[in-house]
Amino acid sequence: MSFISMEFLLFLFIAVVVYYLLPQKGQWIWLLICSYLFYLSSGIKVTLFLVVTTISTFGVGLLLEQEDFRLKQILKQKNGNLTAEEKKMYKDKSKCRKKWLLAGALVFNFGILAVLKYWNFAIDNWNILFHTEYNHVNFLLPLGISFYTFQSMGYLIDVYRKKYVPEHNLFRFALFVSYFPQLLQGPIGRFDRLSHQFFEKHTFELMRIERGLQLMLWGFFKKMVLADRAAVLVNQVFQNYEEYSGIAIIAAVLGYSLQLYADFSGGMDVVMGASECFHIKLDQNFKQPYFAVSISDFWHRWHITLGTWMKDYVFYPLSLSKGMNRFGKFTKKYFGKHVGRVLPVCISNLVIFFLVGVWHGAAWKFIAYGLYNGIIIAFSNLAAPLYQKAIAFFHIPVKSKPWVVFQIVRTFLLVNIGWYFDMGISFSAALVMMRQTLTGFSLSALTDGSLFVLGLSVSDYAVLLLGSAVIFFVSLLKEHKISVRESISKKPLVIRWALYGILMFSIPLLGQVAVVQGGFIYAQF
Repeated sequence: MSFISMEFLLFLFIAVVVYYLLPQKGQWIWLLICSYLFYLSSGIKVTLFLVVTTISTFGVGLLLEQEDFRLKQILKQKNGNLTAEEKKMYKDKSKCRKKWLLAGALVFNFGILAVLKYWNFAIDNWNILFHTEYNHVNFLLPLGISFYTFQSMGYLIDVYRKKYVPEHNLFRFALFVSYFPQLLQGPIGRFDRLSHQFFEKHTFELMRIERGLQLMLWGFFKKMVLADRAAVLVNQVFQNYEEYSGIAIIAAVLGYSLQLYADFSGGMDVVMGASECFHIKLDQNFKQPYFAVSISDFWHRWHITLGTWMKDYVFYPLSLSKGMNRFGKFTKKYFGKHVGRVLPVCISNLVIFFLVGVWHGAAWKFIAYGLYNGIIIAFSNLAAPLYQKAIAFFHIPVKSKPWVVFQIVRTFLLVNIGWYFDMGISFSAALVMMRQTLTGFSLSALTDGSLFVLGLSVSDYAVLLLGSAVIFFVSLLKEHKISVRESISKKPLVIRWALYGILMFSIPLLGQVAVVQGGFIYAQF
């Protein structure tokens, strides 16, 4: 069931109406029923994978808690009869069993994800390396599998770390995994921030419903008017890249920059707005990413929940591990204090961005995309002393607006170079497009009409430019801590609904090319 369909809007309407008619005890049960009905609309077979992840994660969470209880009972029974070494032995054995339980669950669930999503990619590379001819396997790929797998495994790691006790009710836990607004494209939620919201009493508030619908409208506008219109240009150039060069490719890359942001952030607006209708607040996933002053800052603003997941469950365990600590001491001894401190962090970042690339898809272009970002961040960390010396030498006022603008523009250019890998049909195609951007560059393409044979008319470009200006203005206000949503909510009823009406009617009037892209891009992950 696509979020941009009348079917979904009708489904959401019924879900919200019944939700507020039910008593508190029945509200979360209704949400669970709606979540499974929503996912079942994509097929019974793919829903089985969701059920397997839910049950396996729930069960191992209870086993981890049981192991802690078992250890306490042993220590209590033998209290006074154990030496310090014997106590340590029991604790070490218990910790070892818990590690194996966690490792087994991680391997099992990430293994399902890996097989379904990356098996054919592995087969292709195996065939190339060893000159074999193994065939592809046509696996089912459940919608949103990366999102609900990461969310479930984050819960399990937190239980292992004793951040909170595991959920003892299977159906309550099933709601956390399957909550339908965020099921297909995130954000990747945390159990401690979501679970209590599911089970609190929520009474009907017209303003809350209005604000949720307001956010959904904004998301639909970004998706259907801007992202899907930009997709016409992007698809034409990237899928026929050998025919284009210079300005045409630059226009396509800039179009993809708009398309991806409007699509993904628009999807998040729809998701968060729908969730707000149930009085449930999801984690923020975007924070004006194109105002970032560095690639590192960009990833703190773009797909925030994926970045924090990687940081909490991969980066910190890896960078603070004993092996990395020994490596840091070694490099400090031979290469100096700065390198010894930063290099382990750089390596951990490279691992993170390799995983981010793999997460985006089973292709070398995505791995290149991830490593491209990781290498820039690693180089920036290693070269930080030289960077500071250069700033001091040239007396650059780092807090001045011109310097900040320069950093924003520089970061935006670096981000757009990365989009070549993300959108290119292959790694080699991305490299060819980079070469053709430079070798075929000519400003005459801006005036000779060649931009108007890429699928978009003058009016389409006008809509994209105007829409981009609106997004820029709204983002600029948010960057300065001014909430447009709050400002609109304080307006009189007539003005509020007039604005909603303008936005509502602009979508069918201006979103005439929505059929090109279809559903949200990140739902495929």
